[in-house]
Amino acid sequence: MKHSSMLMLAGTSLAFLATATTAQMKPVSDEELLRNLEGTAPPDILANATILNMAPDGSMKTIREGANGWTCMDPGGAPMCADAAGLEWAQAYVSKGEAPQKLGFIYMLKGDTGVSNTDPYGLTETPDNNWVVSGPHVMIVGAEAKSMSRAYPREAKPDPSKPFVMWADTPYEHIMLPVE
Repeated sequence: MKHSSMLMLAGTSLAFLATATTAQMKPVSDEELLRNLEGTAPPDILANATILNMAPDGSMKTIREGANGWTCMDPGGAPMCADAAGLEWAQAYVSKGEAPQKLGFIYMLKGDTGVSNTDPYGLTETPDNNWVVSGPHVMIVGAEAKSMSRAYPREAKPDPSKPFVMWADTPYEHIMLPVE
C-alpha cells in the first residue's frame, strides 16, 4: 500500500478511535504530542516513525515523515505505534470489514484507558461488558494472529498482567502481551 494511502487509512481509523474512546481527545500541539509519544514504542522505532497529530475536526496531519514503516499517534489518551499491517487491521475494525490476513504489530508501552474485552464496539464501561484496562503491552493483530491465539487465555475477564486474547471469537480477536 502506498504511503499516502496508509496515512489516509490511519487518519480514518484514528478519527473513529478518538471519537469513540471514553477519554475525549483534546487537540494538542505537535510538541506536546511528541512528548506524549515518548515511551510508547522502542526508541529506535519512534525515532524513525511517521508521526500523526489530530486536528480539532478529527482529521489527521503528518507532523513528521518516517522511514521505517511505523506510524505513531495518540488517539484519545492511548498512544500507540503500529506497523503497516497493524494500521490495516485497525481500518478493518473501524469499517467492520474483514480482518486482513497479514500479521500486524502495535506497541502501546504506556498502556491504555480501557475497553470491553468481549465487544469490539463496547467503548464505554458498563457492568456487563467485561471492561479491562491494560498496562504497557504489545498487540499481535490480523487474521494470521488467530492461529497463534489458541495458545492464550480467552476468558471474558482476563488478568491483564498476563498474555490474553482480546475480542475472542470475533473477526478482530488479537493477542495482548503485557510488557514490564
